[in-house]
Amino acid sequence: MHLTTETFDANARAALTDRQLRGALRNATSLFGKRRLAAARGLHNWEELRTEAQAIKGDVLLHLAEYLEAFVANAEKRGARIHWARDAAEANGIVCRLVDERGARKLVKSKSMVTEEIHLNHALEARGVEIIETDLGEYIIQLAGEPPSHIIVPAIHKTKSQISELFTEKLGIERTDDVDQLTAAARKVLRRRFAAADIGISGVNFGIAETGTILILENEGNIRLTTSLPKTHIALMGIEKILPRFTDLDVFLKLLPRSGTGQQLTTYQSLITGIKRRAGDEGPDELHIVLLDNGRSRMLAHPVTRQGLACIRCGACLNACPVYQQIGGHAYGSVYPGPIGAVITPQLIGLDRAAQLPYASSLCGACREVCPVKIDIPALLLHLRAEIAGQKSEVRIQKSEIGLQQGQAQLKKHRGERFAFKIFAAVMSRPRLYELSVSVGRAFQPLLMREGKIGRRSGSILRHLVPPLSAWTNARDLRPIARATFREQWRRTLSEKKRAAD
Repeated sequence: MHLTTETFDANARAALTDRQLRGALRNATSLFGKRRLAAARGLHNWEELRTEAQAIKGDVLLHLAEYLEAFVANAEKRGARIHWARDAAEANGIVCRLVDERGARKLVKSKSMVTEEIHLNHALEARGVEIIETDLGEYIIQLAGEPPSHIIVPAIHKTKSQISELFTEKLGIERTDDVDQLTAAARKVLRRRFAAADIGISGVNFGIAETGTILILENEGNIRLTTSLPKTHIALMGIEKILPRFTDLDVFLKLLPRSGTGQQLTTYQSLITGIKRRAGDEGPDELHIVLLDNGRSRMLAHPVTRQGLACIRCGACLNACPVYQQIGGHAYGSVYPGPIGAVITPQLIGLDRAAQLPYASSLCGACREVCPVKIDIPALLLHLRAEIAGQKSEVRIQKSEIGLQQGQAQLKKHRGERFAFKIFAAVMSRPRLYELSVSVGRAFQPLLMREGKIGRRSGSILRHLVPPLSAWTNARDLRPIARATFREQWRRTLSEKKRAAD
């Protein structure tokens, strides 16, 4: 089940053959999409809020060092201890050290994408530490031994029947498709874990620089049990999760739940500022906040890739993406799937390992339209594609130095691409030439059409006559040229009206 980014093409093809997966994805993403649209329409200033959120995150990313310093200072004043982690190994090392120092062997963890990113569970389990996921979706995939398939809904790919079979096998309950009974079975197990846990681990949705507060959002209540019952709370937070002021939450608490699940507000908003002051207060005796870089500084350095750090992990772009809707999250081989994963993952783990992901998009722009902070994901995808193409060009040059014949062949291919695009530009910028090409294409396209479409069913004719076009149609159908263009129809209509008037 642990697929990799390097094999995305093969992963996607395999996912497309799974009808049950595609059905589950279609039902869930359609539902979330409709809920988001209804929730957004319920706010008269939805677009203004998006613009304001974009401006706030843009300011944070331009002055991130200053806001991080303020957050750290204010959090430490209130008793929190701050730890800096340059990468996943260092973050895991910090958490493991804190666990070992306290002799902890039973941990509970709430839903956290950043802990999935660094594979914290594996690091702890390797040391003999028992860690259990307390979010129902995360608990389901932990029992199944799978990674999450969605940022918001980790088990979106599972049907009730599959979950029932899993619980029967792992928890020993009688088989049932009743959601309430399945939830009750999980709750019965997890309640005991909360009471016995030595340490609670969580992620962070937002960190407030002004007060040193961390905010964690949820719908189940498991996070509050994770952060309050154990004596020690360890929170892992990406350095980009900062907001400047407490009042900024007014904007993001309206955008995030509506974009993610279509709710007006999540059921629980846990605002944690330092440790408890008196013995009778609620909360842990210790609060440790691990600030994680893990490639984020590299993203911050470039004005285009910087946008990706504005993501608030709502998952709206996944629900809107036609690619994700067909193949799900596992095919991406990354904890961050979908459009945002296609731009974040290559920058976190390197373009060489995730070069296929930026091409996992039709560039339809649906992700940009639903993003609550207006990240221009298509622009990011194109930027990464250009970087990948640049790297390939460098490889071609290196190869040409080793083998002259091979290098010349690659150079010839590169020149051919340039020549083709010059012809395309010439045709598209000259109306009469464009009309002529349309007429010629319309005359010859019957040779390539099958069942009204140009695609894989067109047979060997397409492969032999137009190899570049056949590469496109290997995975998709191409709509044929219309019998008449808009201008031709317009002229015909004018002529008919003129004749009728005469």
